[in-house]
Amino acid sequence: MTPTTPTPDPAAQWNSARRLYPIYFELAREFVIDVPPCADLEAGVETPGKDALEQANRWLEDMDQRIQVHQMRQFLQTTSLVNQAGLLDLLQHFLARPEKSDAIRDKIDFLLVQYFSQLAPTGVVDAEVDLAFVADSLEPALGNVELKPPVWLNALDRVLEAARRCHSLDELLHGGSLEQGRKVKSQAGDLFYLPVALVAFTRFGYLMRRVFFRLMLGDLNIILDGLSELEDKGVQTIDCRRAQFSAEEPILRLRMICQSWKVMFQAEYSSGQPLRMLVDLRASVDHALGRGKALEPAAKPEAKAAAAAEPAAKLAAKAAAAAAGSSVTSRAQAGSSPTQSAAAKPKAAPSDSDVPEFEISGAPDWDADSDSQPGKKS
Repeated sequence: MTPTTPTPDPAAQWNSARRLYPIYFELAREFVIDVPPCADLEAGVETPGKDALEQANRWLEDMDQRIQVHQMRQFLQTTSLVNQAGLLDLLQHFLARPEKSDAIRDKIDFLLVQYFSQLAPTGVVDAEVDLAFVADSLEPALGNVELKPPVWLNALDRVLEAARRCHSLDELLHGGSLEQGRKVKSQAGDLFYLPVALVAFTRFGYLMRRVFFRLMLGDLNIILDGLSELEDKGVQTIDCRRAQFSAEEPILRLRMICQSWKVMFQAEYSSGQPLRMLVDLRASVDHALGRGKALEPAAKPEAKAAAAAEPAAKLAAKAAAAAAGSSVTSRAQAGSSPTQSAAAKPKAAPSDSDVPEFEISGAPDWDADSDSQPGKKS
């Protein structure tokens, strides 16, 4: 059964709401969520009445319904406005909810991994990240955890070992490890919220991130080496249509894009990386070198080929901005309401569908796995 969390007293609820409000404020601005401000929270009232507290709780509930899991991931992994204390506030907020949907579960899962990632020492090795190490770091969020994991949690170690045996990002995405990890989480049901299970899933998510980074950087290095080999052979352009680039993509441009991706990947894990393009770019380079499978016949409209350079340019620009810190600076706008902030930064409305933790960006006909549909119940 799900562990019960004591209901905080009104003063504690209000203090929590006041700390969460600036975070939700920025989330509303970032993703253009059209929600009116909460007057008393906006004004910083210190001693609210009963109605004000109820209104604040309803406002937070509304925001919880509107904010998608992938939006929270993207925001918290690219902002400097939310520190460890802010992550802890969010964690305690979601853990205290009496009813937890799949979306709430996924937010808790992400927040635990993100919180632990910020606490973990830079030089820590995988062998040191055992349950006791993770539980000690998560004590502010989970309290003292009795480390007697049930047998079913052993499946997480088997998934990790399978992921560590992968030699490429493509192999990880298609080898079933990600699917199996999500299956263990969804089949846990209410047992997911057992303190020892939360510790185990945090450890699993953190170590899977490391596998993911290793494979992404490995693929990038192989691509860059392949581009150098092609240049040595006098090749100046290659067919990269399968990776949503052009049929004659300059190698010099591809090298710049890969270097930009390396800048992006040096940061802590964030969802929404161009994984499809990275996997297919490696395949394109391998094909140009006479390795790998033959390219499939192009069946896409010419309009797609003409626009192929656009996503690459955007990705390169995004990486350059991230390296310069401009993406963080642009968020530091104070003194405006969520709706005012949203108007200052127009953006396409977010999709209602959730995005898997390791997002696959690319053509709509490419599907790495089938476990990304929203609304599935444990």
